[in-house]
Amino acid sequence: MNRQTKIVATLGPASSSPEVLERMIRAGVDVVRLNFSHGKAQDHIDRAALVREVAQRVGKAVAIMADLQGPKIRVGKFDGGKTELIPGQSFVLDAGRTELGNNDGVGLDYKELPRDVKPGDTLLLNDGLLVLDVDAVAGERVHTTVRIGGELSNNKGINKQGGGLTAPALTGKDMEDIKTAVSFQCEYVAVSFPKNATDMEMARQLANMAGEPWRHKPAMIAKIERSEAIPVLEQILKASDGIMVARGDLAVEVGNAAVPALQKKMIKMAREMDKVAITATQMMESMIVNPVPTRAEVSDVANAVLDGTDAVMLSAETAAGRYPVETIEQMAAIALEAERAEDVRLDADFRNKTFGRIDQSIAMGALFTAHHLGCKAILALTESGSTALWMSRHRLHTPIYGLTSQSTSERRMALYRNVRPMIMPNFTDRDAALAKAEALLVERGVLMPGDTYAITCGEPMGYPGGTNMLKVCRVA
Repeated sequence: MNRQTKIVATLGPASSSPEVLERMIRAGVDVVRLNFSHGKAQDHIDRAALVREVAQRVGKAVAIMADLQGPKIRVGKFDGGKTELIPGQSFVLDAGRTELGNNDGVGLDYKELPRDVKPGDTLLLNDGLLVLDVDAVAGERVHTTVRIGGELSNNKGINKQGGGLTAPALTGKDMEDIKTAVSFQCEYVAVSFPKNATDMEMARQLANMAGEPWRHKPAMIAKIERSEAIPVLEQILKASDGIMVARGDLAVEVGNAAVPALQKKMIKMAREMDKVAITATQMMESMIVNPVPTRAEVSDVANAVLDGTDAVMLSAETAAGRYPVETIEQMAAIALEAERAEDVRLDADFRNKTFGRIDQSIAMGALFTAHHLGCKAILALTESGSTALWMSRHRLHTPIYGLTSQSTSERRMALYRNVRPMIMPNFTDRDAALAKAEALLVERGVLMPGDTYAITCGEPMGYPGGTNMLKVCRVA
């Protein structure tokens, strides 16, 4: 498999059987997303165990990402489950309401809304399909006029145009869910609605504390969904291991037209800061019910790949759709075709760049050397996976193999663009390690007699952050 861009697939009712999951992994899934907005703790524990079991049977490193629900910024429930809003009508959002909603108004799961809005504000409900103008705020009641109407049903989301809702990123439920996620040693935790670096630092601290019994520290992914996150994106990235371009809620807050340019900016910044980037939301939406994607969806996935995203993500398409396996096959084919059109400008990437660390300089030297010598592969012997991550931040058509003795590092590298993770026994002798690495790649059919490859490692062997050697070899 030559595909560089990774695929994240969400598990749900359509994809939780061992048979379907196995077909999905064989079709190209690299990371499985468990959506903590749905289901109970035990459901996620059981699904995580299934992922581990099936991935082992297939013989592929598959990471698990626990996606936290975040604050419930939603309306309450209606008598009959829904109502129809007509443009020009009055509608009250009432934080103090306990009875079911009707055509005049509804209660709120998000009790802080009356303190977050003022007359003149615009509220967008159900992913922006309904628009309400705030006329007045009286105590717990927000009086609005419907600008764009339609059907409003139970528990639909609320956004404020331009941002400004004060809901904290981490709820009590999220804190419990972090404990659940770390109990099965998920590789990634995705934090919903972070507004600043402090939100991510708090999530990391909670995850690290929860993981102490297993000596496990998951990587943290910031889901960029709030307009407030955009001006402080660099600080959020510094406090995270990667970002998710969560285009649904973000588009509602900043406007649909602003999202494509923001997507490019976020992916570029993530790569420059040695972080991973995931592009998400409605990438293959039509395949929830159709066996083929639209032309616009094909272009959307291809453009994310050309932007340099590490991974493209599927949500309802694989969680509840009719064609979960076919969706992955289509996405993999689109990514592969887009990658073939990529322009490699490695020399320009390194111009005016300085590297203060030995291990990072070795990683960049391996890329440069492999590119100009036409090496068949780059082999990175890495305990933590950092060397492979640094290499993967630059566009290169030479495959990178991350060889590690740590299963957690192997699965974490499953998200890195153009990195093929592989388990290799730990060696204290350098020459034995190099010989074993070559033998593994020959055994897998990656290297053949006469092929040249670049290999990096650290001396003494087995210490994270110790990469200090680059060697170019030819298979005998």
